[in-house]
Amino acid sequence: MPDSPIRLLIADDHPIVRDGIRGMFTGDPRFEVLAEADDGARAVELARALDPDVILMDLRMPRMNGVEAIRELARLGLRARVLVLTTYDTDSDVLPAIEAGATGYLLKDTQREELVRAVTAASRGESALSPSVATRLMGRVRTPVTPLSPRELEILHHISQGDTNRETAAHLFISEATVKTHVLHIYAKLGVNDRAAAVAVAFQRGLLPLA
Repeated sequence: MPDSPIRLLIADDHPIVRDGIRGMFTGDPRFEVLAEADDGARAVELARALDPDVILMDLRMPRMNGVEAIRELARLGLRARVLVLTTYDTDSDVLPAIEAGATGYLLKDTQREELVRAVTAASRGESALSPSVATRLMGRVRTPVTPLSPRELEILHHISQGDTNRETAAHLFISEATVKTHVLHIYAKLGVNDRAAAVAVAFQRGLLPLA
């Protein structure tokens, strides 16, 4: 008796992308595309109703983004494996997705053969990473985390409170230009590009108290 096909759910807010992904699996008896979702919230609803084996998940979608959807799937205890399929491979995209529970992370320029292998691996609970993402993650493991200075931690705390550079400067009795310089150093050390990502990574690494 042949193995049952791997049941897929596609989540992406672009219809043409969903059509392209569906086309990669249509006609292949090893796979069955159950449904498509155009945002993370709908993906969670469909996952609860249809119990797919693998969800191909975009990251940047309306209503609920991919990382939020992955966290919600984990919270609900759903068994579906999530394979992120996106155009973004920056630290601020990759790390939250992996930490939220994604089984794999591929870019949208992945060839069909590689995508098929990744979906098959994900269905078995095995990790599947695009080369650039794997290199980035290995770099994070091998490169010691540069510690933040006490002043940088102070400024990071003010950033987490929503203070502007000017407000932070007033609190710490330093110039706004000095604050800006420290903020750039914080971004570089955390591997991020904006204030929200800096705060998110800081919480993940225990640099900021949760309460």
